[in-house]
Amino acid sequence: MSLLLPEGLVCGVDEAGRGPLAGPVVAAAVILDPARPIAGLNDSKKLSAKKREALAVEIREKALAWAVAEASVEEIDRINILQASLLAMQRAVAALATPPEHALIDGNRCPALACTAEAVIGGDGKVAAIAAASILAKTVRDAGMLELHAAHPQYGFDRHMGYPTAVHLAALREHGVSPEHRRSYAPVARILQLAR
Repeated sequence: MSLLLPEGLVCGVDEAGRGPLAGPVVAAAVILDPARPIAGLNDSKKLSAKKREALAVEIREKALAWAVAEASVEEIDRINILQASLLAMQRAVAALATPPEHALIDGNRCPALACTAEAVIGGDGKVAAIAAASILAKTVRDAGMLELHAAHPQYGFDRHMGYPTAVHLAALREHGVSPEHRRSYAPVARILQLAR
């Protein structure tokens, strides 16, 4: 159907979870349907959790195509967070049911893609498709962190989503490092050193 492939099909791409000490980095790619606009799209960090959840449902219903992918804690530790973020973005774009002709990437670096790509600094606040990707990436990552919380409640992942808050750092000192923690991150590496 030619309707799914208009001239210049563009996907927005963003990631969530570069800063946390635990859990994967998650990326999303979204091709919005101009015929089905979504009101209220914005940088996921500027939206309440409730608003993000509602928009995530609408994005999945109305987008021409969307995909979410991740890079694991092991990959983050092996290739570093920047490369892992780019890898997750690459996987998300590759997983789109409709291949885009162009990708707009939030930030200042582009992953290697099968289509042309352009980095947009602050893109999640400027480009609707990138905002949609930021919302999907954040809601999927947060849901994953809630699952990790169920497995490791002592760290309080449900409260800080793995970010290095005082509560999280105190829990790390008390309980040590879990398999979900990024060993290449300085606060985690320090605790591993002390444990030795």
